Amino acid sequence: MTNPKQQLEALGRMDVDVFHQSDKLPLVLVLDNIRSGLNVGSLFRTSDAYRVQEIRLCGITAQPPQKDIKKTALGATDSVAWSYWETTAAALDDLRANGYRVAAIEQAAHTHMLDAFIPGDTPWALVLGNEVRGVDQAVVDTADVVLELPQFGTKHSLNVSVCGGIVVWEWWRKCRPFG
Repeated sequence: MTNPKQQLEALGRMDVDVFHQSDKLPLVLVLDNIRSGLNVGSLFRTSDAYRVQEIRLCGITAQPPQKDIKKTALGATDSVAWSYWETTAAALDDLRANGYRVAAIEQAAHTHMLDAFIPGDTPWALVLGNEVRGVDQAVVDTADVVLELPQFGTKHSLNVSVCGGIVVWEWWRKCRPFG
C-alpha cells in the first residue's frame, strides 16, 4: 500500500508544501455572502486545481473548518490561501490598494461576455455572489468590469460553484501563467 505522498507523486501532483511555493494564477476569488458551505468548498477545490492565489470569504460566507466546506473541498482549505472579511467592500478596497482590478460575475446592464473578455497581465479580483441575490449591487456598480457567462437554455443562472469553475478555467486558459 502506498502512502498519500507516493500517491500524489504517482499522479504527478504536488504536495501542499510545494503548492504553497508554486506560481499562482494572478486571481483572487472574493465570495460575496455565499450561504452554502458546499459551494464554498467546491470553490476551494477549483482554486486548488488552477492555483488561484487566494480566496476572500466575506460577510455570511462560511469559513473553514465548517463541515460542508470540508466535505467538498477535500483538503483544499490547507493548500489555498484564504482570509475572512466582514464586508466585500473592505476586501475589495484592500485588493484595489494593492493593484488589483475587480470583475463582478453577474447578469446586469452593460456586461461583457466572458468568452470575449481578455484579462491581460493585471491581477484581478473576481467577485462571485450569493446564490439567491447574486453579487451585491454596490459591488457591481463599482466593479471595473461586469462579466456574464453566455447561457442558452431555459434557466437564467448557474450554481455559483459551477459558475466559478467555468470562470476560473477560462481565466487560466487565457492567462496560462504555468502548466
